[in-house]
Parts: sequence; C-alpha cells; structure tokens
Amino acid sequence: MTTEDYMHQEEDWDRDLLLDPAWEKQQRKSDGKEQITLWLKITLASAPARIPDCANSYYGFAVCDCSLTLPKSFMKGPVSSTHNHHNFAKIDSESILATPEIPGRTFTAWCNSHLRKAGTQIENIEEDFRNGLKLMLLLEVISEIVDGNVKMTLGMIWTIILRFAIQDISDGLALCALIHRHRPDLIDYSKLRKDDPIGNLNTAFEVAEKFLDIPKMLDAEDIVNTPKPDEKAIMTYVSCFYHAFAGAEQAETAANRICKVLAVNQENERLMEEYEKLASELLEWIRRTIPWLENRVAEQTMRAMQQKLEDFRDYRRVHKPPRVQEKCQLEINFNTLQTKLRLSNRPAFMPSEGKMVSDIANAWKGLEQVEKGYEEWLLTEIRRLERLDHLAEKFKQKCNLHESWTAGKEDLLAQKDYESASLMEIRALMRKHEAFESDLAAHQDRVEQIAAIAQELNELDYHDAATVNARCQGICDQWDNLGTLTQKRRDALERVEKLWETIDQLYLEFAKRAAPFNNWMDGAMEDLQDMFIVHSIEEIQSLITAHDQFKATLPEADKERMATMGIQNEIMKIAQTYGIKLSGINPYTNLSPQDISNKWEAVKHLVPLRDQMLQEEVARQQANERLRRQFAAQANVIGPWIQTKMEEIGHVSVDIAGSLEEQMNNLKQYEQNIINYKSNIDKLEGDHQLSQEALIFDNKHTNYTMEHIRVGWEQLLTTIARTINEVENQILTRDAKGISQEQLNEFRASFNHFDRKRNGMMDPDDFRACLISMGYDLGEVEFARIMTLVDPNNTGVVTFQAFIDFMTRETAETDTAEQVMASFKILASDKTYITVEELRRELPPEQAEYCISRMTKYIGADAPPGALDYISFSSALYGESDL
Repeated sequence: MTTEDYMHQEEDWDRDLLLDPAWEKQQRKSDGKEQITLWLKITLASAPARIPDCANSYYGFAVCDCSLTLPKSFMKGPVSSTHNHHNFAKIDSESILATPEIPGRTFTAWCNSHLRKAGTQIENIEEDFRNGLKLMLLLEVISEIVDGNVKMTLGMIWTIILRFAIQDISDGLALCALIHRHRPDLIDYSKLRKDDPIGNLNTAFEVAEKFLDIPKMLDAEDIVNTPKPDEKAIMTYVSCFYHAFAGAEQAETAANRICKVLAVNQENERLMEEYEKLASELLEWIRRTIPWLENRVAEQTMRAMQQKLEDFRDYRRVHKPPRVQEKCQLEINFNTLQTKLRLSNRPAFMPSEGKMVSDIANAWKGLEQVEKGYEEWLLTEIRRLERLDHLAEKFKQKCNLHESWTAGKEDLLAQKDYESASLMEIRALMRKHEAFESDLAAHQDRVEQIAAIAQELNELDYHDAATVNARCQGICDQWDNLGTLTQKRRDALERVEKLWETIDQLYLEFAKRAAPFNNWMDGAMEDLQDMFIVHSIEEIQSLITAHDQFKATLPEADKERMATMGIQNEIMKIAQTYGIKLSGINPYTNLSPQDISNKWEAVKHLVPLRDQMLQEEVARQQANERLRRQFAAQANVIGPWIQTKMEEIGHVSVDIAGSLEEQMNNLKQYEQNIINYKSNIDKLEGDHQLSQEALIFDNKHTNYTMEHIRVGWEQLLTTIARTINEVENQILTRDAKGISQEQLNEFRASFNHFDRKRNGMMDPDDFRACLISMGYDLGEVEFARIMTLVDPNNTGVVTFQAFIDFMTRETAETDTAEQVMASFKILASDKTYITVEELRRELPPEQAEYCISRMTKYIGADAPPGALDYISFSSALYGESDL
C-alpha cells in the first residue's frame, strides 16, 4: 500500500464518519474503553504499514467488537489480572497445534453449535472459513452469545493485537505510519525503508519525543534484536499515542464541520454574484436599447427608412433572442438559488436595489412596449414617405402640364393686335378671347389641385417643401396675373366689339366645339397618365371599372370628333364652292383640325397602355393576396398550436398521475417538440418579411399578427423553461427532505383542490382554507406569519413550490449558528477568539483564507494582536445573506 492509497483510504473513511451527526452523538455518549477500542481499530485499519500475508484474518478480527469463548482445554492457566486493570485469557497455541486433528474436530463441532442458530454449518474448518463469510457470521453469533462479556472480548482483541499489531511494530513502519496518520507534516512516509527497522524506530521515537511530548520508553535495538519484545512496555508506549492524538481528532471533526458550512455559503455567494452579474448585464442592455427604440427622427427618403426597418428586423432576429434566453435563465437561477438557501437554512436572497426579478420583468415589459411603438412608427413613416413620393410626383406632373399650358399666355394677353385689326379680325379676336376664358376657367381646377397637393405635402412634412412652396407660389402668382390680364383684354375687346359686326359662324362653331372637345381630350390624357396607389384587389378593380366606363364613352367622343371635323370640312367645301381664299387660320381658336386629330390618336394610344398598367397592378395585388393567404394559413395553425402547448404544459405541471421524474421527462419532450417547431416560426417570419417588403399592412384572412405569434412564442419558451425549473426544484426539495412520491401526490392533490383559478397558484383565502382543512388552528397573527414564509416578496399568491417548502419545513436537518460556534471553539482550544495560525493549521487553505478575510478583529484585553472574532462570524453566516 502506497502513501497516496493510504491517504485516500483515510480521507474516505474520515469524511463519511465525521460528517454523520448520529456518529458524533454516539461518541459523546461512549465511555473511555469504547473510544480506545475505536481508536485502535481506526489507526490499525488506516495505517500504511506493510501487513503480513494473514492480513485478511487481521481485518476480519480487528474491525469487529466481538467476544470469543473457547473450550477450557485450550486455555493455558487461569485468567489473570494484568496492567491497565484489564483481564486477558492466554491461549496455549502450542498445545492446540500439537495434535491438529483433535482440535479440528472439536472446533468444527463447537462452531456448528453456534452456526446452527444462523441456519448454516461447516464441514471442513480449513476450507469453509477460507472466504471469510461464514467466519464473520460465526463472530456475529458469538457476539450475541457473549452479550458484553468484557473479559472474553478483550482477551480475543488482545490476542489479535499481539498477533498482528505488536508483531509488526518491530520494523518501525507501524509507529511511523501511526504518526503520519495524524501528523503527516512530521514524517515523510515515502522515504522509509522496511530493511532499516532501527532507523525507522529511532525516527518514530525522536519525532514523538520532540513534537508530541511522548518520552522515549523503548530501545530500538532491543525491539529489533529480541525475538519476543516486552508486550506490556510496547502497549504502554502505544497508549501514549492515543492520548496524544485524541484531541487532534476532535479538532479535525470541528474543522470538517466548518468546511462543510463554509462550502455551502461560498456556493450560495457564487450563485448570488452570478445572478447580480447577469441581471446587471441584461438591465444595461435594456437601458442601451430603449433610447435607440425611442428615437423617432424620421429619414427623408424611402430607402433610408427601409434601412431602418431592416435594422429593426436584425434586432428582432439576431440581437433580442439571446437576451430572451438570458432573461429566462436569470429567473431559473434565482429560483434555484432560493431553493438552495431554504434547504441550507439560510435567509432568502434579496438582490440589489433595482435587480429583483420583478424589476427585470418591468424593464422587459417597458422594452417591449417601446419596441412595439417603434415598429408602428416605422410602418407609419414608410406609409407617409410613400404617400409623399406619390404626391410629389403628381405635383411635378401637374405643374409641368400647367406651365406648358401657360407658357406664352401672358405675352398673348398683353398684345394690342386689335388696334390694327379689321372688323372680321376684331370679332375673331373677341371670340378667340372668349374661348381662352373658357379654357382658363377649365384650368382653374388644375391650379386648385396643385395648391391642394402642395398643402398636403406641407402637412406631411415633405423634406423638400420649400421647393414645392416656391413653385406653387409662382404658379398661383402667374394665375392671378393671367386673370388680371384676361379681364383687361376682355374690357378692351368689348370696347371695340361694337365696331365689328361680321363673324364667320362656322369658324365660331368649330372653335366652340373644338375647345371643349380638346379640353376633354386633355383631361382624358391626364387621367390615362395619372399615377395611382392601391392596397387591395378591390381597389384596383374599382380603377379597372372606371377605366372600362371611360372606354365605353370613346364611341360618343369619336362622334363628337367627327362632328367637329365635319364643321371644318364644311368650311373647306364652302370655300371651294364660292372660291374663297382662306388664310388657313381659324380666327376664333388656336386649335387646328390637325391638333384635334393628333390628340385623338394620342388618346387612343394611351388607352392600351393604361390597360397594361392596370393589369400589371392586378397581378401585383393578386400576388399580395397570395402572400396574405399564405401567411394566414400558417398563422392560423401556429397560433392555436402555441395556445394548445401552453395548456398542455399547464396540465403536466399539475398532473399527479406520475412521478416528478415522469413529469420532467414529459416536460423535456415538450421542450424538444417546441424547439423542433422553431422552423415553422422562422418560415412564418420569412413570409411576414415578404409581406412587409410588398408593403402589405393588413390581412383580413387571419386575426393573428406576427407580433401576436412572437409574443406567444416567447411566452411558450419562458413557460416551459420555468415549469421545468419548478419540477427540478420540487425534485431537489423532495430528495433533500426525504419526501415520498405519495406525499408529493397528496400535496399536489390538496393544492389542486384549493387552486380555484387553475393557474398553478393559490390566493391567500384559498391557502387559508387549505390550512384549515388540514387541521391548522389559524388566527390572524399566525396566518400573517405563515404568509411571510410562503410569500416573502408579497406577490399575493402561493406557488406550489412555496406550499411544499412550508409543508416540509420542519423535517429537514440543518446546521445552526451554535453548532458552528462550538466547532470554532474546539479549533481555538476553548478560547473566545481564534488566531490566523490556528485557522491555517486546522482548515484547508481556501476555507482558511475565506474566514480570515471575513472575520472581524476580536476586541478584548486577553487577546493577542491579530486575534479574530469567530462568534460574530458564525452568527453572520445564518443572518444576513450578503456576508
């Protein structure tokens, strides 16, 4: 056995035994004899001395407190009194082994007389005891028969010790191992050699005398060179080691208890620090994100706003999901920490101000509200910019048409051609002016449209409103000037009209018919080229219907064109008939027959182009409708699926049909199914993105929006994670407090019976009724005290985990501050303070430094410099949780 094996063996035994409170109580009740016997067993069983070949027999006897009653024929002499006031029976082994066949039969019969009580027997004493099983059974029966016979028991133990312990001390390794077992810092056991017994014995004697205050009672040469050393002298010397090390074992027991308590406290502090760190990071991310989402500075172009929308989608797809997982993990860590604190009899953990789970939930709720407002603002701004671009283009088109029409009109109205004109020309100028006035009145509507569009662009905060306003103002000023000039010219013509009486009726009729027809064609061309924006098939169908109605009027318009052109033909016919030389210009209008024909051809050319534009828009709206139906088909499946899974998870969490492990397996399966379902959510996100890119903002085929699906999905993920964590905590509570599955089912049945809302929580009134039904005699003060235990955060509800904790609170065995103080007092040798050196000597380095860094200085006249107050430290361990 190597030194490392020996140390591992020692440590395994020591931890299991010393941490058992029942063992400690038993040791305090035991008398001195039992403690010495136990010390011999521990020391001999754990020492790294080289054991002879009969080690199995050694272990078979050395670790059992039993008595052996042998036939008197094998006892040599009477039982005599020896040192230490113990009686030992000396067995004459030579007489027994002289005739082995006789004791073999006798021993076999004697053994079977006892083994029959255990329902077994042996045939061959040499073979049947070889594996040690029946030998151990024999010892157990003998122990019951002797029933505490001290002489017989000690006689057998003494014989075993003489056979194996004292015999093995002659090489010095056993004594060195004994010292190394309790004080490994005094002897390097790996450097000892079995072939140097004198050196080993002298090393043990010198170390014991120098460091353990054990006088040198033996001589190494006498022990090694004497065939049979003095047994009593050796046992007297060995007993000195027992007294020297008995106190050390008590200190080790106290140190182990402290290590256990400190380890629990350190783990809790680590979990608290981890919670604080995660909470701070999540709150900091929310704090940084909200200002970005609250920024409502609109961009001036559609492209820039589309980029903002894309950035928001990246936030939703990439940046937010990990934070959702962190929030869920934070709640899980908080619940696990609180459970561990309750199980270790520590106060509940109270996070720093502003970092409670409720604070994080409120901050998260605020984030989602801002997030929703930001998305609505983005979509509204995109609609506004779309509308602005449409209005700006329409404004530009109408301004171009109007400016094209008004070009040169001011110069024409300012002419004084009537002063040198003939009567015919004067009359022609008068009629021409009347036609102009008619045309001017017809264009009044266009000017009003331009002004209305400019006003709407200003109301919608168009980024280039200054240019629009300047152009609109220029058109309005020009229009006012045209009205003034028109009125002035009419006044002038009316003054000279009386001078002219002749007018060509046909030219006048042509002009009168051509002008409105021309205006109609202008309006038709404007309508055929007019831009439009629609968001549904119904809206585009309405435009197609209006266009079809327009095409139905084309035959009547063609008749009007033919009639107008007929007037011109009549003029030509009359001129040919009567030989009139025409100047080629109608004095009453600037419109020529060629102008009418050209515009008519232009109208006929624009009609199929308008048809094509409308059909393309129909195709686009049909594609949008397919996107709406595609999104709705998935959303109408995913939405109910999420709701169903939420209900199923709730049923699993309150189901008492199976064990907690079965509930956990079911919940894990639900969790995996939910994870596998994520691809459907991603596909729906893709369809939603296509809809937004197609500028689809409504969907009559479903009541579910992408926001509804996202919120439901996040709630589903949080619910399954929280439910799994609750079941894990229930398993942890059940295992820590020894609750059976039947008890848990009874707790669950009682809880479900009084959970009237079926939401996994009881109101205070329901909880009071539950306690009364279980036999509690509750007054207001007592019930208020119980509520502080089950609802420390004043949430107004009692969860199932809190209910279980309350029902099992008194069953758990936990450490107390008084126990820790008593342990420290042992380490401090009954002093009311402890020194740094004592802590570092008795405790592992990590726990020792932990205590040194947190203990306050001891205040007292009898204390040396640097003394520490372990009493206040022990109280703090079970007081404030932020130690």
